[in-house]
Amino acid sequence: MTASGRVPQVSGGVSQSAFDGSRLRVVLLLEVKDGAQEEFLTAYERMCHRVASTPGHIRDQVCQSVEDPAQWLITSEWESAPPFLSWVNSEEHLELVKPLRACVRSMRSLRFGVVRETGSGQLPADLPQVSPRRGDGVVRHAVTYTVVPGSESKVAEILAGHPLPGTEEGDPVRLCRTALLLHGNRVVQTFELREQRGDLLTSLLHLAGLPEVRAVEELLAPHLQQERNLDEVSAARVFFTRAALPAVHHVVSSRPASPRVRRCALSYPVGAGRGEELARLLARQDQAAAADPDGPLRAATVFHRDDLVVRLVDVDGDPEETPGTVLGLAGDRAAAEVAPLLDTGAPGLGEPLAGDRALLRLLAHAGMRTLADLAAPGL
Repeated sequence: MTASGRVPQVSGGVSQSAFDGSRLRVVLLLEVKDGAQEEFLTAYERMCHRVASTPGHIRDQVCQSVEDPAQWLITSEWESAPPFLSWVNSEEHLELVKPLRACVRSMRSLRFGVVRETGSGQLPADLPQVSPRRGDGVVRHAVTYTVVPGSESKVAEILAGHPLPGTEEGDPVRLCRTALLLHGNRVVQTFELREQRGDLLTSLLHLAGLPEVRAVEELLAPHLQQERNLDEVSAARVFFTRAALPAVHHVVSSRPASPRVRRCALSYPVGAGRGEELARLLARQDQAAAADPDGPLRAATVFHRDDLVVRLVDVDGDPEETPGTVLGLAGDRAAAEVAPLLDTGAPGLGEPLAGDRALLRLLAHAGMRTLADLAAPGL
């Protein structure tokens, strides 16, 4: 990581990150209902006054189309992606956006990192020179929820039969891979999405409405700690906001494919209030590991929200042979840096993270059970 805290680019491989130091531009495209313009503006003003005091927020604008008065645009600017992700997935945001949603027929949210900026006015002197990042055409995301303690075995049985929905012409998205993971009584489902013709929420709502997914949901419902209703659009939106576990960093090595690659999932025992620091540390470590032409790391994705940090890692070979790489903590320095960020009350973490034995204990504690890992043919 650079002195500014940014995660640098990897040469030759895929690299996407919320930690690159760039300012964030959020674009909200809306179609306002006929006759609801004044109500819409009132709701916007109430929301923007509150968001103005949110850490990381810089400014926002609301604009109306000069060609079609029903089309509106809201843009907001943030110091970086992490404070926005914290805000947009909060309970406060859910409440504030309700009156706004009541005024619109459709809403689409897009998020962009500022790579370059020009203008005749005075520009900030400390804008980072962000390098364009190389993607792979996949949008990654996860959702998380908890089940009633004691029901884990039944939930595992249900989710093991979760289908990979097929794609039909006209669908707004293609789900190319999904994994169902369990750690204690917490479920995490990851999504890899292609060919989106809408925003992320539109894609998730489409998938939740598919018959095969509804069938699994019906079986799962009695075991959920918090009830949810994915059949009703507004209730489903609330669930996907509350359950969001955004992918904040993804990296892929430029090394060629190997049949020995294994995928592991980890849920880290995070100390109170240290989630973002740990996510940043793991992102830095994965970036360095992906750049090593002789290293075993092939790909890694960090998901983070509050003090929940989950990581998917693809490693070449047996994970227990390279526990430091699998954990994102290769080297004594990384282990020393991560120690203050962990919950020392977690089983097996009362001793220093020194040596492979200590790392193997952490690997056993953090390892998630993979209930299903489904990929479309050819992936």
